[in-house]
Amino acid sequence: MEQKNCILIGVPLDCGKAKKGCLMGPDALRTVGIEQAIADQGHRVVDLGDVAPKPHADDPADRDGVHKLAENVAWTRALADVAKEQMTHGFPIFMGGDHALSSGTVSGVASFAASVDRPLFVLWLDAHPDFHTPHSTSSGNLHGTPVAYVTGQAGFEDYPALDVVVPPCNVAMIGLRSVDLAEKKALQALNISVADMRYIDEFGMKAPLKAFLDRVRDENGLLHVSLDVDFLDPAIAPAVGTTVPGGATEREGHLVMEFLHDSGLVSSMDIVELNPILDDTGKTARLMVDLLGSLLGRRIFDRTTWSF
Repeated sequence: MEQKNCILIGVPLDCGKAKKGCLMGPDALRTVGIEQAIADQGHRVVDLGDVAPKPHADDPADRDGVHKLAENVAWTRALADVAKEQMTHGFPIFMGGDHALSSGTVSGVASFAASVDRPLFVLWLDAHPDFHTPHSTSSGNLHGTPVAYVTGQAGFEDYPALDVVVPPCNVAMIGLRSVDLAEKKALQALNISVADMRYIDEFGMKAPLKAFLDRVRDENGLLHVSLDVDFLDPAIAPAVGTTVPGGATEREGHLVMEFLHDSGLVSSMDIVELNPILDDTGKTARLMVDLLGSLLGRRIFDRTTWSF
């Protein structure tokens, strides 16, 4: 097994939506032993602590109907710089924080990928496609916009101009089960690979994931995985403010992670939307760490038995 240089980066971003609590996500992951879980798989690991946004004089003013626009833009700019830099040092793992953080992490990783002349692919494990723009969102919550931003959709004039756009055909979404009408229309107009839970129920996780990983390998791509807690069913992962019944089971989650490990293609990762206020004695945080362990090489018979 290839030894990775894993770089933990806390992102206490909590401005992508109105419901608070995700800023505690990084410390919850640390508390349940994310660093030790990585080391147990034989990888090097360093925790760089938490990132903080650096507002610029040209950051936009907040506007009606959009929640904390200026703060989200400041985070996006800061995270893009951090992501691009840390890709030169190893395997960055961004511990969120809500999903608005991916506007920065994915755009930064895309810039790095272009600098080494490789395409970036993005695997979006989520109940939602997060394909709104600041103009189409009815909630005003910008954690629902990062995929639209990084794929270069119109409506992000207040955000940093992208160095590199991720082609929509390089994005795969698995686990969708809550898609707004505006998002549905936008996705249907683009060549984004989508496997919703109806598809998963009929054909399983393997088929769409294998097809996507084959493309990444064939095109010598880098692969960024963005794992939202609500990809999983809320019965096993309650610590998220956007619960949607009917999500992936624990075994399906581990299967995805094991396939990703076997592929050897993953180069960076987000773990997002963990809200410890909503957790049940830390079970969701522990599950996220368990899933990361599977992505980094732990097999099914190496599983830890947690005591709650």
